[in-house]
This record gives sequence, structure tokens and C-alpha cells, in this order.
Amino acid sequence: MRVELFPPDSDTEPRHWVRHDQAFAMMLRPGSIEWGSKRSALEKFDYGAGDLALCHRHVGEWVGLMNVPHLQLSISDAALMASSDGAYGEVELRPSRKFADPRLSAMVAAVDAEMVAGFPSGRLFLDSVEQAMAVALVNGHAVRHRPVQIYRGGLGSARLRRIKELVHAKMEDDLSLDEMAQSVGLSTAHFARMFRKSTGETPHQFVLRQRLERAKAMLRAPDARVLDVAVACGFKTQQHFAQVFRDVCGVSPTEYRQDFLNSEVTRALETHSEDMLTL
Repeated sequence: MRVELFPPDSDTEPRHWVRHDQAFAMMLRPGSIEWGSKRSALEKFDYGAGDLALCHRHVGEWVGLMNVPHLQLSISDAALMASSDGAYGEVELRPSRKFADPRLSAMVAAVDAEMVAGFPSGRLFLDSVEQAMAVALVNGHAVRHRPVQIYRGGLGSARLRRIKELVHAKMEDDLSLDEMAQSVGLSTAHFARMFRKSTGETPHQFVLRQRLERAKAMLRAPDARVLDVAVACGFKTQQHFAQVFRDVCGVSPTEYRQDFLNSEVTRALETHSEDMLTL
């Protein structure tokens, strides 16, 4: 998934594009965009913050004049085809110059926040969001619509074990959804649905939980540096690690370690007192 931030146009001349992929945009502030296939036939649309626009897959050139900042996301054909289970070949989406979809808007807002932070969550986060967006777009905007197939039963124990082994072996790496799906021989969309059915978590949530569990184990060592723990558990920066750890665990990594060490001292003193009483 390609993510691009477009500021308002600084001049009054329409810009020219040639698009060969599926893309949609979310407006970040109120404003307007004039769209058209040629300069002499532009149609103006007024937007509020959070409004969406689904661009057509243009083979030729088109023009636009934009005075509203917006975030544009290009969804890969692979993600769209996986979400439609290969039903359409190349998936075609109906263009819509203005529409509202709270679920899609929330996902784009999450990508916007991730981009502002410098993409600290890695490829798996963006892959997971792209797959969820592709499902929503195929369900709501595919020209030849077929509901996404619902799979029953989830992943078998062997496949789940393989995924867990992959995650633990590549804890420090920037895992992708496609890599996880390929390890068990499934398409990305099929894998994501089956995995959630089996575990109750998305692949991204699962990997994040595994990273935090390893981090907790490492932090119990009194001489472990927080930076070393962050790197060993796949976090790009110590700041991002500390933020995620606090959000999930309610305390900072340093506070967690201190609480653990204090509880160890307390248990040791209690054990010593009990031993003294038995003498």
C-alpha cells in the first residue's frame, strides 16, 4: 500500500495525473476538489474533514484542482484480488467522487497517525490495514459484487504452530502479512480471516502481544537496557516501544521492571520470615 499526503494546490492551474492503480482519498480538512477528464469539463465537489473519494483506475490522463489537504492510499491489485478470493481477476471498483464510510475513515485516520509518527509499527501493521480496507472496498464498491466467502473452522494446529514458530524466529524483523500467509500456503485475505477465527486476534495484534511478552521476560533482568529490549522485540525506536508498552500494560517498561524487582524482594523477605518462624 502506497500512502501519499497531498497539500492544497498552490496555484489555480489544474494538475494532471495518470493512474494505473486503485486509490482512494480522505480529506483532512474542509475544502473542495474539481475533477474531470479534461480541463474544460471540471466538476466541483465540496468536502468536509473525513469525507472519502474513490478514484477510478484511469488508463489515460485526467485533471484536478484541489484546495483541500488529503491523504491518498493506493490499494494493490493483490490485496483486492485476495479479498475477492480471485472471483473477478482484476478487481474493478466503482468510482465515487464523494462518499462516507466510518469504518474506512477510521482506518485511514490510523494510517495518517502512523505516517505522522514515522511508520513505527512496521509493514505488518500497514499490510493488515490494507487488507481490511480491501475487504471493505470489495464488499461496498466492486463493480461485480460477490460477498467475501466466510470460512469455518479456522487454522489447524499445525498451521498455528508454524505461524508461532515464524513469529518467534523473526521477532526482530519487519514481518509482513504476505510472509505469514505464504508460510502456511494461504492467500493473505484467507489467512487473515482464518487466523482471527482461530485466535480471536488479527495477525498484527498477535505479533504485538508476542513481542510484549518477550519484552516482559527480558525486562525482568535487572541489567537489561530498555533500548536493547526494544530492538530485540522488533520495535524500531525506544520511544515507540515505551508508548506501546504503556498503552497495553498500563506502566512504562522501567516501571514494570521496578515493580517486578520489588515484588521479588518482598517474596524473598516473606520466605525468609517464614523460615525464621519454623526454627
